[in-house]
Amino acid sequence: MHHFSTFKKEILLLFFLLCFSFSHASYILINMDDQQTNHLKAYGIAFLSIENEINVKWLLNYKGGSFLIKSNNFIENECKTRNVSYSLIADVQSNNILSDINRNDVNQEIISLEKAPKIAIYSPKNKQPWDDAVTLALTYAEIPYDIIYDEEVINNLLPLYDWLHLHHEDFTGQYGKFYASFKNASWYKEQKKSFEKNAKELGFNKVSQAKLAVAKKIKEYVLSGGFLFAMCSATDSYDIALASEGVDICQHMFDGDPIDNDIDTKLNYKNTLAFKDFELVKNPNRYEFSSIDATQTRKIKRNLDFFTLFDFSAKWDPVPTMLCQNHMQVIKGFMGQTTSFRNKYLKSDVIIMGETKSTNESRYIHGKLGNGTWTFYGGHDPEDYQHKVGDPKTDLSLHPNSPGYRLILNNILFPAAKKKKLKT
Repeated sequence: MHHFSTFKKEILLLFFLLCFSFSHASYILINMDDQQTNHLKAYGIAFLSIENEINVKWLLNYKGGSFLIKSNNFIENECKTRNVSYSLIADVQSNNILSDINRNDVNQEIISLEKAPKIAIYSPKNKQPWDDAVTLALTYAEIPYDIIYDEEVINNLLPLYDWLHLHHEDFTGQYGKFYASFKNASWYKEQKKSFEKNAKELGFNKVSQAKLAVAKKIKEYVLSGGFLFAMCSATDSYDIALASEGVDICQHMFDGDPIDNDIDTKLNYKNTLAFKDFELVKNPNRYEFSSIDATQTRKIKRNLDFFTLFDFSAKWDPVPTMLCQNHMQVIKGFMGQTTSFRNKYLKSDVIIMGETKSTNESRYIHGKLGNGTWTFYGGHDPEDYQHKVGDPKTDLSLHPNSPGYRLILNNILFPAAKKKKLKT
């Protein structure tokens, strides 16, 4: 009898200790593996925590790149509201996780997220007949951003922001090379008129000159420590604009006069961020800028179109590791005006983070420039294989665990990382 009552006491004591430890949980652990109910909104929770100066640790390569957040009722309630799965853990559990990650033989790392980045999206103010994946991702994840365009860039407002995304854009002044298909469409005519008016107001004779000035301001922004992220045509058209400074590459229907002779020999690849040795597409009726992009020549079936993320050393290469955090290493492909980058046109210092090996093309690349960095991501919409002009926008509530969209949101949190760990 006495033995039984002792056993009962021990059970009650254990129960009490368990209740005590959970009522005094020190951390919220948001796992980012395939058990997570809403990966995309989890980034919004991490961002909200940093905004409110709540300690957040990004556990690179731990269960898909999980977040460890100092226990807080407000954040816990937001997890419930946004359907983000989490667990409450005590100090002893969090210490065990952190000491395991710190072991030299484990390819994981702890990154402190310290300051919520101020985010700008470079996008025209008027309605476009297509959507922007980054804007969709930020809106769905409930992460705040400002929209800026040429006027704000020319007027030196970029230094107010930590992170800049370039919306589906054409920096060459050729209006996206939509001429053959859409020259009679009202949106195309209105856009051309609006761009020409804006260029004049900013003091330029041509749209191509205004766009080059914007591209150069963006380059200055990166050199002085800004984080640049671009998708689809804003990747290659940006570098083409920089390379063709002082060269007229626009046919008469774009700017009223013919192109220069031998334009390929006049390109200056020293000016570019990512690409070299490419040739321009001179035909104004062809929906392509240059030889960089493989969209029109890649011979790959949709069911075989995927790209693989590289596995970097978390302790030695924390930046690309951070940018590749995911619950899947193989990501299904998606097309865009610029779908992928032919590897032979990449500069030698470019880091390839995702590639389709069978076609020798990169989908996700990164590099440093001065004190800042840039990341280019090929394709238009990670959850719409072939997003056409005028198609309805993707409803991300149907894709809360999209690995393709996760790559975008990795880039959003990257500027929040404590710099000390990243100087490798």
